[in-house]
Amino acid sequence: MTRRNIEKITEQVCALAREAGGYLKSEINRIGPSEVETKGLHNFVTYVDKTSEEMLMKGLKEILPEAGFIAEESPGAVMGERFNWIIDPLDGTTNYIHHIPVYSVSIALMEKDSVISGVVYEPGRDECFYAWQGGGAFLNGKTIGVSRTVAVADGLFATGFPYADYSRMEPFLGIFRFLMENSHGLRRMGSAAVDLAYVACGRFEGFYEYNLNPWDVAAGAFIVERAGGKVSDFSAGKDFIFGKEIIAANGKIFSEFIALVKKYFA
Repeated sequence: MTRRNIEKITEQVCALAREAGGYLKSEINRIGPSEVETKGLHNFVTYVDKTSEEMLMKGLKEILPEAGFIAEESPGAVMGERFNWIIDPLDGTTNYIHHIPVYSVSIALMEKDSVISGVVYEPGRDECFYAWQGGGAFLNGKTIGVSRTVAVADGLFATGFPYADYSRMEPFLGIFRFLMENSHGLRRMGSAAVDLAYVACGRFEGFYEYNLNPWDVAAGAFIVERAGGKVSDFSAGKDFIFGKEIIAANGKIFSEFIALVKKYFA
C-alpha cells in the first residue's frame, strides 16, 4: 500500500471516528444503570459501545473491504490475512457511564504485524489525533510532537489502574509512589488511548500500564511513535500491542523511564 493511499484512508477514518464520537457524545446523558451490562470484574459495556462498534465496522468495511477486525465488543469478528482493523468503539466506558467526559474512539490499521495508521478521537474536547506510516502525527490538522523534557523529575506522567488483574500491584504501586515523590505528578485519565495521545502531543512525558488489550493501545502507541516518542513493553521489547503491558515516553527520558519500570517489574 502506498503512502498516499494510507494517508487517504487515515483521513476517511478520522471522519468516521468523528461520526462515532458524535454519537457517543449525544448519548452520554441518556445512560443510566439499567443500560449497563457487566462483562467481568469492573468491566462494563452499554448499548452505546455496541452501536458505536457497529457503525465503525460498517464504515471501515466500506473503506477497506478486504480487511478483517480485532474489536472489543465483537470477539467473533473474522481476521484478515493481510489487513486488520483494531478498534475500540468507546475507550473509557467507566468514565462514560458516570458522565465523565474523558473517553475516546480508537482505530488502528495493521498490515501483517505492523500498524500503518492510527486515529484517536476524544469527543469531549473535539480532538482528533492521527498518524500514518511515512507521515508525521497530527491533532486537528496541526503537526504534533512529544515533549522535550529531559528528566523524569521534570515530567508529568499518566497511568491506568488495573480493574481485574491485581497480580502485579506491588511493582505497579512502587512506580506510582516513585513518580508521586520524584516528578511533577501522576494522572489517571481513564482512557489509555487518550493517555497515549497526550504523550504524543507533549501533555504527558510518559505513560505506563499493564493488562491492556490491543484495541486500547494500538492506535495511540503508533501515534506516539510517529510523533517522535518511543514505545515498548516493560522489558524494552516490542510486544506492547498484544503483550498486555506498555510504556511510552518522549525519546529524551525514555531510557530513564524504562530503567525505572524494569527496576520495579524485574
